[in-house]
This record gives sequence, structure tokens and C-alpha cells, in this order.
Amino acid sequence: MAEGEDMQTFTSIMDALVRISTSMKNMEKELLCPVCQEMYKQPLVLPCTHNVCQACAREVLGQQGYIGHGGDPSSEPTSPASTPSTRSPRLSRRTLPKPDRLDRLLKSGFGTYPGRKRGALHPQVIMFPCPACQGDVELGERGLAGLFRNLTLERVVERYRQSVSVGGAILCQLCKPPPLEATKGCTECRATFCNECFKLFHPWGTQKAQHEPTLPTLSFRPKGLMCPDHKEEVTHYCKTCQRLVCQLCRVRRTHSGHKITPVLSAYQALKDKLTKSLTYILGNQDTVQTQICELEEAVRHTEVSGQQAKEEVSQLVRGLGAVLEEKRASLLQAIEECQQERLARLSAQIQEHRSLLDGSGLVGYAQEVLKETDQPCFVQAAKQLHNRIARATEALQTFRPAASSSFRHCQLDVGREMKLLTELNFLRVPEAPVIDTQRTFAYDQIFLCWRLPPHSPPAWHYTVEFRRTDVPAQPGPTRWQRREEVRGTSALLENPDTGSVYVLRVRGCNKAGYGEYSEDVHLHTPPAPVLHFFLDSRWGASRERLAISKDQRAVRSVPGLPLLLAADRLLTGCHLSVDVVLGDVAVTQGRSYWACAVDPASYLVKVGVGLESKLQESFQGAPDVISPRYDPDSGHDSGAEDATVEASPPFAFLTIGMGKILLGSGASSNAGLTGRDGPTAGCTVPLPPRLGICLDYERGRVSFLDAVSFRGLLECPLDCSGPVCPAFCFIGGGAVQLQEPVGTKPERKVTIGGFAKLD
Repeated sequence: MAEGEDMQTFTSIMDALVRISTSMKNMEKELLCPVCQEMYKQPLVLPCTHNVCQACAREVLGQQGYIGHGGDPSSEPTSPASTPSTRSPRLSRRTLPKPDRLDRLLKSGFGTYPGRKRGALHPQVIMFPCPACQGDVELGERGLAGLFRNLTLERVVERYRQSVSVGGAILCQLCKPPPLEATKGCTECRATFCNECFKLFHPWGTQKAQHEPTLPTLSFRPKGLMCPDHKEEVTHYCKTCQRLVCQLCRVRRTHSGHKITPVLSAYQALKDKLTKSLTYILGNQDTVQTQICELEEAVRHTEVSGQQAKEEVSQLVRGLGAVLEEKRASLLQAIEECQQERLARLSAQIQEHRSLLDGSGLVGYAQEVLKETDQPCFVQAAKQLHNRIARATEALQTFRPAASSSFRHCQLDVGREMKLLTELNFLRVPEAPVIDTQRTFAYDQIFLCWRLPPHSPPAWHYTVEFRRTDVPAQPGPTRWQRREEVRGTSALLENPDTGSVYVLRVRGCNKAGYGEYSEDVHLHTPPAPVLHFFLDSRWGASRERLAISKDQRAVRSVPGLPLLLAADRLLTGCHLSVDVVLGDVAVTQGRSYWACAVDPASYLVKVGVGLESKLQESFQGAPDVISPRYDPDSGHDSGAEDATVEASPPFAFLTIGMGKILLGSGASSNAGLTGRDGPTAGCTVPLPPRLGICLDYERGRVSFLDAVSFRGLLECPLDCSGPVCPAFCFIGGGAVQLQEPVGTKPERKVTIGGFAKLD
């Protein structure tokens, strides 16, 4: 039993070692420099967050023509083993130059290059071609000297080397060959020593004796990350520049106004994010493996589909070649037939002319006929001969070849065909349409408008899909209602449910197939059925101050001279005139909604509702409001002592002026509509593009909303003991435009009702 357990333990240990070895091998590609393809040696962090060996970076900059900008030479590792004469204390005891003097000597020419003097007004901007992202990275004037060393990556590389070369000893760098195994390391000297060499290089009573020995290592790093500008330890992180800074960097003008946090905070935040992301990845290994399988299947399918596409293209091109070959044969046959016909006509003409030569048959025959003396016989024979001779004489006098030798009429114009063949390309599906959110809105119906991106292939028709998002989710795939073969770039969705949220999307289709869907757009429908009405100016003030449009959907107040006269009488205690326009429809039941747009430049406009009888009684024949205690929002004269306090007012208005909305203190139950964080009574809010009014006749409540986002602005009580009319009051100049019904637009309609194809 014990042997079985030991064998199981040994097997598990071996499996763990194999997994660790495989993991380390897979990690090796993350530790290779993109330039030399070897393990990183003193890697530098480029501004693009990629890493490159310091020596490789210097070589790349040298190839680019930058001289003296390969970095700070003092950052190179200097060790007693750097020169052959100091490989062993038993070979030579030559003293080395002091580090500070060596730095001065090496830095004496640093920061200069041909064509630039020290302290030039326009410093050179050094660009480094990053081998990882294939982009040019700006290093600044200091070049590599302004970059941080990636000490963390160095530690990872060192741990990887130690894990791969298990049992491999680190040799002393100062011993005479063969070197002994190193037992100590010195960060100050940047070298590994055996016991004897360490004592020789760190004799008692000298400054080097104070060097603290460390474990032997293949690379020596500074104890902490130092600022490349000030050689101070970094203590903070600039979120704006995304760079580590020291105390001196914080007070520089370049970081003025930047968000700077301690390194501890940045460390904890990044560590938490990285830990969370890594935990998520490790917890979804099955998902990763499934996606890898899907990608491998996609690779196989891509290979098969690519081969099929190649065969289809080859077949189509061969078909074009066959058509061209057939056309070529027919055209050549036509030219051959025309050529033979012309040759026959020319040959006949040649034979006819040869008969006119002396000694030919016709001429000889004519000469013999002329020898005939018998007159009747001569006439009989010469009549036919004369006709032939006359035709030959006429042909001789008006000589012209019987056929043209040119074949210009057989030339082909293949310019259009060559252009078509040159432009021959693969069919592309339409790109994802872009929904025009400025023209898309919901009112009595939903109007959806979109356009194709520039340079997108045309679409023959579109498919519009929509669904409600405020209904309980059903098991299975999301159910979209679909309308196919929509022509044009707009659609009208009729009969939407009130108080709902619809999500809509569009995609185009052509001969190549369906394109990608557009981004989803969410639309809120009005909270109640839309009330359609027109403006009625039969009640109210002077017609001279009101101008109603022909369609009775818009009204503008033009005060003119009466307003000037009223303003002149302000010192005497008179008030401005109030002009009122009512709707021609009264509400007597249910819930109703309508929307309007108020000109932001209006002086003072009141939008709301009121009892029809009270509106007529208050404003009919009353061009001037005399009582200083009059408040149209309250619906009655505040001097009426017999008024009941709890009674709902007969009027409810929202006051608008100069692009602002005043939420009066007389409004009640405002929080129920706007929410805890909504506007409070007695303040102003910006005027939205459209205002919505929702009237609940049974509850005796009226709500004012932002008609674009349907965010509540104000809710007021209202006396609904009789018919209630929409009303608009003007004091001074102003304009109101009623929301046009969507159905009046001439765009193609897409009805929601009826059959709907579902996914």
C-alpha cells in the first residue's frame, strides 16, 4: 500500500515538473528581444511600452544615423572582468580608473552630433523604429538615456535561466582558466567571485571591504529604479504622462496640473487589475480552449473556403476567356468573308480590264467584226458587241476599284470592356449603416433614418429589426421583429406601444449578401397616446400680436408698438399684455400626450393646460392683466378669499424664458417624476429641444417632460372637472412649434402590426 502511494506521489511530482517545464518553455518567447531574438539583457522600456535590449537599441540608433544618442554609457556594466588585463588578480594588479573620472571621460562627448552645437535652440527629436509594433517612437532629445530599465523583466529572465539550467554553476569571472565556481557576487563591482578572488578584490582596510556580498548571479541590477533625468529614486507615478517620476520631477513645470499619485497607490491599483484579469483568465480555461477549437475550425474552414473561392474565380475567368475566344473566332470569320468578297470583285474587275488590252479576245473580236461588209449581218453582230464595248469604255473613263482595300470598319472599340475588366473585383457586401440619431425619433410613430458610410458598396434594399427591451426576457435566442426589403434610407414603424423602450438596428443587402448590422439605437415612446390638435386663436388678446402659421401648427408673438407702449407705462404700474393661444381639441378622458418646441430666444412663454371654461373666462376680452397679484400658474386670482386651499388649480403652466425653464415653488409632487437626483423647485434648468406634456385626466395630474430623453421636469395637480385644453401664453416676443406627426412624412412605411418574421 505504501509503495502504491509513493508511486502515485512520484507520478504527481513528475507531472507537476513537466507542466512547469512546459510553462517555462512557452514563456520563453515572451523573454526574447525582438531585435537579437535572444534573452533580454538590460532591457529598456520604450514609450510604446515594448522592451528592447540596451545594446540592441544602441545598434539600431547607430544604423539610423544617430551618433552619441545610444544612451548613457555609465549604465553599461563595469566589472573587473571587463578587460583582459584584470581577469585575475594573480595576473595583474593594475589599478582601474576611478568610476567618477571614467564617467566624466565617457560623458564628455555625450549629447552632441554632427550638424548641431551644444545648446542649440531647436534640439533634435530622436525617433526609434520599434521592432515590435513597427512604429516610430519619439525618444526625446536625450535618446536612450531618458528611458527606464525594466528591472522586473530582468528578474524574470534571471529566474527563467536558473529554472532552465538547474544544477548549472555560475563561474567566477576573475579566476585564471579553468575558473572556479562562484560563491559570492558584488553589486558594486558587478562581478561574481570565488572565495579567494573576493578576498583579493575586497582587502581589509579599504573602501571595497565595505561592499556587501550577495548570491552569485549572471546580471547585476541597481537596488531600485532611478529617475533617468535626476538619478533619484522614483517615488510617484504621473497618470497624465503615464510615467514614473521622482521628487524633483514633481516640481517641474512639465508636470504642472497633472494627476500624480504615490508609487504605492499605482502599484496596488495595477496589481489588483492584473490579478483580477489573470484570475478571470485562469478561471475560464475551458472557455479559452473552446475558443481555440473554434478558431482552429475556422482556420480549416477558411482553407477550404479559400480553395473553393480560388476555383470559382478560376472558373469564371476561364468562362470569360471562352466567351472572348468564341467572339474572336466569329469576328475573324466575318473579316475573312468580307476579304473574300472584295477579292472576288477586284479579280473580276482585273479580268474586265485585261480584255481591253490589244490582242485580247474582246478587242480582237471587235476588229474582226469590223471587217464584215454585209450590212444586215454586221448590224446583227455589232449591236451586242457595242454594248460591251460601251460598258468597257465607260469603266475605263470612270475608273474606280470595285472594292476598298481598307478594313477600318472592322476595328474594335474595347475601351469600355477594358475598363470593366480592369475594374473587375470581388463583390462586397454593404458596410454597417449609420443611424442618424438627429432625425430618428419616436412620437405617434417611430421614424428611423440611416445612411451608408462613405465608399461603401451600394445596397439594393435594407432589413430593419426592432424589439422591445422592457418586456420580460424569454428563454432562447433574442426575438427580433423583422421587416425585409425596405427601399430607401428611412422607415416608419407604426402603432408602437406607449411608454416602452424599443431597440432598432439596420443592415443592407446586395448581390454579395447581407452586410453587418448597424449599432443599436434605443428609443423611448411617449408615456401616453399622442393628442393631435391645431392652434385656435379665437380666444385671447389682439390678433396684431399673434401670427399663426397656415397649417395652424406654429405661432409667433410679435409685440411691436403695443409692447413698447406697455413698457413705457411700466412706471405707472401697468403690466405687459398676455396673449393666449388654445388648442382646438379638449380632453375629457384618459391619458394624452403632445410635444412642442419653444424658441430659446423667447422672452416669456408659458406652456401647459387648463379648464376650457376658466381659460375663456380669464383671457377673453382681457388684453391687459391689471391685478399685480395675478399668477397664471395658480389658475385664479390670489385675492379671492373664498378659494379652497386643497382645491386643484384650473391651470398648470411651465414657465420658459431666455432658454431656461423655471421650476416654480408652487409645483407639487415633483420628486415622483424626476427622481431623487432631479431638479428641485425654485430653480432653473436648460430648455430641451422639445417639451412634452402628459395629461392624466382621471388622476387630475399633468406632467412636463423632456421630449427627447423623456426625463421628467415637473408634475402638477390640475382641476379636471370639465374639458381641458392645451394652452400657450406669450408675454413679449416668443415662438412655439407643435411637434409634427410622424405619419405626415412621405417616407416608406414599415408597419409593426401584422405578420412578423422572428429569429
